[in-house]
Amino acid sequence: MRGLIRALSLLVRGIDGLNQVIGRTLAWLTLAMVVVTFTVVVLRYGFNMGWIAMQESVMYMHAFVFMACAGYTLRHNGHVRVDVFYNKMTDRGRAFVNLFGSLFLLMPMFGYILWGSWDYVASSWALMEGSVEVGGLPYVYVLKTAIIAMAATMLLQGISQAIRNLLFLLGELPPERNAADEVG
Repeated sequence: MRGLIRALSLLVRGIDGLNQVIGRTLAWLTLAMVVVTFTVVVLRYGFNMGWIAMQESVMYMHAFVFMACAGYTLRHNGHVRVDVFYNKMTDRGRAFVNLFGSLFLLMPMFGYILWGSWDYVASSWALMEGSVEVGGLPYVYVLKTAIIAMAATMLLQGISQAIRNLLFLLGELPPERNAADEVG
């Protein structure tokens, strides 16, 4: 039993670490978005020039920050939740809610998104789909891959969250820290 608990703890740390690396790495795209958007504005209004590809690149970066970092956000309790009852619960009550939510809400939903979007994304890759705009980016298939990335990171983090809460309920882990304590 100790070996299983150790293996599950390692899995939780591995998934959390993966989403941490993804989130912190892709967060740098927000700086790139600011720089590219500033450049687009200066070129358009200062020099009466513009490139569709440059404008579309901001959309691509935003999609990857928003979608591929969803698991990172879940790890840090950054998603919206209704806290009417949750905040008043004991750590054990919260663990039950999180375990139930992960197993019966989060994982089925993102499993369906992954399953339902797979052919859509695969078709885009097969066509090497590009922008419909003249001069746009020829990588729409990469953009659509953000759907798969979102579902995968959320599923992985849901698995981590479920295991973590189960281990807590079994008395093998301390309660989760507050999200404000984890930022940084």
